[in-house]
Amino acid sequence: MNTVVYPGTFDPITNGHTDLVERAARMFDHIIVAVADNQKKRPMLELDERVDLAREVLGHLPNVEVVGFSNLLATFVQERSANIILRGLRAVSDFEYEFQLANMNRVLAPRVESMFLTPAEKYSFISSTLVREIASLQGNVSNFVHPAVAAALVKHVNESRPHA
Repeated sequence: MNTVVYPGTFDPITNGHTDLVERAARMFDHIIVAVADNQKKRPMLELDERVDLAREVLGHLPNVEVVGFSNLLATFVQERSANIILRGLRAVSDFEYEFQLANMNRVLAPRVESMFLTPAEKYSFISSTLVREIASLQGNVSNFVHPAVAAALVKHVNESRPHA
């Protein structure tokens, strides 16, 4: 059985992430969407909310599990007996960083392979960073994320705004 870990901050999960998971779910037995508790990135949404949103967005896929994690990815992958790390590549500019990560993970977890998927062209420009920026400026993100994610972002932005 191939168990794949698709790690990321998913702050927030976008339609591009969903596209990748849906396609991977057709290719692999078990997908673990591993939501990183990476405080260095100073996420907009708390870990629990990111996990809950990913579970809601991906709930239609029976072979997909969503979990949060806060340890080293190579350790997490080995703890979950996974044999593949899945990463997305939107553009050539992503490749150098992803190549470096793949090589580091190969040293840390030699029995684990890294695989890369590209999103459908209609999602290739979407990034969580851009979605957060649009949302924080009260722009409409409904073309880029699931409706539940859009609602969560609006709620977060409204709660974070100073009250006049």
